[in-house]
Amino acid sequence: MRFIYLMDPMEKVLPDKDTTFAFQRAAQARGHVALHAELRDLFVKDGDVYANVRELLVGETPPYFRLGASSRVRIADVEAVFIRKDPPFDDAYLYATLLLERARGRTVIMNDPRGLRDANEKLYALHFSRHMPRTLVTANQALVLEYLDEVGGKAVIKPLDGAGGAGVLLIQKEDKNTKSILELLTHEGKRLVMVQEFLPKVVAGDKRVLLLDGEILGAINRVPMADDLRSNIHVGGRVEPCDVTDEERAVVADIAPRLKEDGLVFVGLDMIGGRLTEVNVTSPTGIQELSRHRGEDMSTKVIEWVERKAADLRPLI
Repeated sequence: MRFIYLMDPMEKVLPDKDTTFAFQRAAQARGHVALHAELRDLFVKDGDVYANVRELLVGETPPYFRLGASSRVRIADVEAVFIRKDPPFDDAYLYATLLLERARGRTVIMNDPRGLRDANEKLYALHFSRHMPRTLVTANQALVLEYLDEVGGKAVIKPLDGAGGAGVLLIQKEDKNTKSILELLTHEGKRLVMVQEFLPKVVAGDKRVLLLDGEILGAINRVPMADDLRSNIHVGGRVEPCDVTDEERAVVADIAPRLKEDGLVFVGLDMIGGRLTEVNVTSPTGIQELSRHRGEDMSTKVIEWVERKAADLRPLI
């Protein structure tokens, strides 16, 4: 099968950490052809969507990858497209999902372009607010200060378009920097932010639960460094093996039908103390760490799922 990986340049990939690299390696081991493309490589001609791609080979030693000559493919002619472009979800990302609509239902696209457009990784979690910590979304600085009183004087503030822990800050009622932080993140009241009550259990870790088609693949626990609020791997969070609790499984069971309905196949749920904080859908990571803890390549399960879906789809087109 031929798989297109719509992503950042390969030079930015971390072979020992990135989930996309794990997918590429697992698919290559099963005999599939990898085609690399960036968002700018997509185009529509006479109503059909195409991509300028380069064949990709990955390896276990430096330089870890090799790109072949450029070629042009019709998206509907390949078996699958992995949308693995890292956030932010900007105009270029938006337009890419709209172009990929031209191939929707004609090839496997993970995750679904419509689902990606609808699922801002911060705001999508509000569909399941019953499982979230107390949360406010606003651009109004005075409202945030009022909310701080309601949640005990301490909260976490996040930009809606951030990723990897970027821009995530702790704000406190008595901190003289709080108003300045609000001005900065809201662009002086012009941009929405998310404010969540501070969960003290974050010191024990921020759990990433990975889902495949609504089913649990497994979880990793990301523990923040002593001098940082954030536990993201990208900013140095320590990764520990962990189990998914019965409480967390109940949350997954409750939200999985909506995820499947929206075509969100490979998803990373962020949970602190059993509370859902984010739903990661654009380029969820963590599968390499999970694989090391499990002693098996969990990315192979994702590739096998794609193979089955592609085989089911081909007779229809």
